[in-house]
Amino acid sequence: MEVVLYMKEPPDEALLRRITAGLEGPVEDLVRKDSQFKKLELKPEDYVDAPDSVVALLAARKALLQRPVLIKGDLDGDGPLAACVGRPRERIREFLGRPGG
Repeated sequence: MEVVLYMKEPPDEALLRRITAGLEGPVEDLVRKDSQFKKLELKPEDYVDAPDSVVALLAARKALLQRPVLIKGDLDGDGPLAACVGRPRERIREFLGRPGG
């Protein structure tokens, strides 16, 4: 397992596209709807089923990337990835294929 600190090593647009393509769950789950989101006067509905909008937003505003995001696959390659937002926490075990809760 590798931990990537996304604020120091933010995913570029190509990696964000690979993450959205392999995401288990709605693509809008990758966006944090926190105080910064509200301060920017963004609308949650603009990101529902809109991978291009999610990628553009996260490429410009890395702090809005939801965390944790779990990824299976080669981050440095160009092949497919499997990805999951680790919220709620139970999803982490499910994604990793581990029993328990």
